[in-house]
Amino acid sequence: MALKIRLARHGSKKRPYYRVVVADARSPRDGRYIERIGSYNPLLAKTDENRVIIDADKAKEWLAKGARPTERVARFLGAAGLWEWKQGNNPIKGKPGAKALELIEARKDKEEARKAAEIEAKEAAKEAAAAAKAAAAEAAEAEKAAAAEAKAAPAEEAAAAKEAPAEEEKSEG
Repeated sequence: MALKIRLARHGSKKRPYYRVVVADARSPRDGRYIERIGSYNPLLAKTDENRVIIDADKAKEWLAKGARPTERVARFLGAAGLWEWKQGNNPIKGKPGAKALELIEARKDKEEARKAAEIEAKEAAKEAAAAAKAAAAEAAEAEKAAAAEAKAAPAEEAAAAKEAPAEEEKSEG
């Protein structure tokens, strides 16, 4: 039978209180336990002496029988000098999961598409501006040509007007 020294949660909602218990590893967290060896109240200040209370004699006895503490209880026992607690090194723990990686990739693709669309829109705006300049230049040339024709046209109209009355007279007669 594998024994664990672990925390069993008690207390009401949002007001946790834990018992440090020795239990079979297969039993549920708050289920049946073999013996209670202490308590832990996380609501008390870290400097409060009643925050963690562990019966050292019982803990030594159960550790000698082969009970293994969980990570949190190992910290408490380490602070009491009953167990050598080493901080775990799990570099994978901080990495995002598969779904988070998918979301990150989707955001990256969306951002790249947005940037590409921005660049495309800027190029289209430049082309439109160049087309507008060309159209304005053509309009200015057409206007100059129309002005030149207008200058030439009054002279032609005057000549045509002089010839026209003569023709009208001939046709009347």
